[in-house]
Amino acid sequence: MNNIRQINTLILGAGAAGLFAAIHAGGDTLVIDHARNPGEKIRISGGGRCNFTNLRTAPECFLGANPHFHKSALARYTAWDFLDLVQKHGIAWHEKTLGQLFCDGKATQIVSMLLTEMREAGAELSLETSLVELSRDESGFRAVMERAGKRETIRAARVVVATGGKSIPKMGATGLAYRIAEQFGLPLVETRPGLVPLTFPDRFAGLSGVALPVRAQADGPAFDEALLFTHRGLSGPAILQASSYWREGGEIRLDLAPDGTLAESLRAARRSDGKKALKTVLAQHLPARLVEAWAEEYPMRGNMADQSDRAIDALCESLRDWRLTPTGTEGYRTAEVTLGGVSTDALSSKTMEAKSVPGLHFIGECVDVTGWLGGYNFQWAWASGFAAGTAIAQGG
Repeated sequence: MNNIRQINTLILGAGAAGLFAAIHAGGDTLVIDHARNPGEKIRISGGGRCNFTNLRTAPECFLGANPHFHKSALARYTAWDFLDLVQKHGIAWHEKTLGQLFCDGKATQIVSMLLTEMREAGAELSLETSLVELSRDESGFRAVMERAGKRETIRAARVVVATGGKSIPKMGATGLAYRIAEQFGLPLVETRPGLVPLTFPDRFAGLSGVALPVRAQADGPAFDEALLFTHRGLSGPAILQASSYWREGGEIRLDLAPDGTLAESLRAARRSDGKKALKTVLAQHLPARLVEAWAEEYPMRGNMADQSDRAIDALCESLRDWRLTPTGTEGYRTAEVTLGGVSTDALSSKTMEAKSVPGLHFIGECVDVTGWLGGYNFQWAWASGFAAGTAIAQGG
């Protein structure tokens, strides 16, 4: 027993949430991860430039069974707080659309920043290290870890679970957090892929590669962003956003002319280009391949001069209220996040600590809090990591 190492805090997972919790938990903290490198999801995010937060972060941009749970953490550590940290490290950044902030350079700058901050806080990192066993008794937690074929047992006063969800298994996602939650009797909300392409087998193969701005909506808010047709179905930011609100068997609604000017433009073309075919004029406003495919289901006869107001209105209505029922999603393989997870009913919104298991915290993606596309999930990682880390540092 004398050889068992004693520490204050063991953090499982060296992703965004785990590293950030380590920064704020104080010294005597050990972070372990079975991966070869830390922050792999950070590295691949945003096309390699990391969409590290969103200036429009607000509670309504997150999904979860309890729409109020995430408010506390997000209010105490904001997008502006993280931006201050980025600027402190001299990382150049820029704002894209809709409040999304990206590195000018590489996403690895964010990983390096977190590792620097973690080292300065006195935390230790052990990679290629797997958790074999975790238990708890009156003196705290006992963890058995394995690295390079050798096992080590440690004692920790606190354990922070930051191992993520099931999305992108090729990056090492395992669902470990859910198994730990179940082991300690914490309830789970059903998990499913989020921010994921929707599938329509064979339906849109001929349109693969076509993209256009749309308004997409499932059983939730509407999103005005780009849609991309693929060999398997529909993707693009608008579809990924709507997918988080879609349930199997439900439909999605697409507005292919969301700026609302199409009918007016077609009436103007009737006056100025009356001899042109309707399909020809429509292809000036929508991708030509999409117009051809649309005409197969909704015949477009005659020239512009032949089109009545009623015909133009009917065409525009069909284009602006296209209802489709996906067969499914592409699953966790391409999903950017996991919806559901550890029930927030079981956690403190201020400390992310399990109410029934003192010293056990859950943060980041494994919790039933999921943000929209565009940096929101990173902001949840920072905010929840900050909440747990500062609570531990303060002895709370």
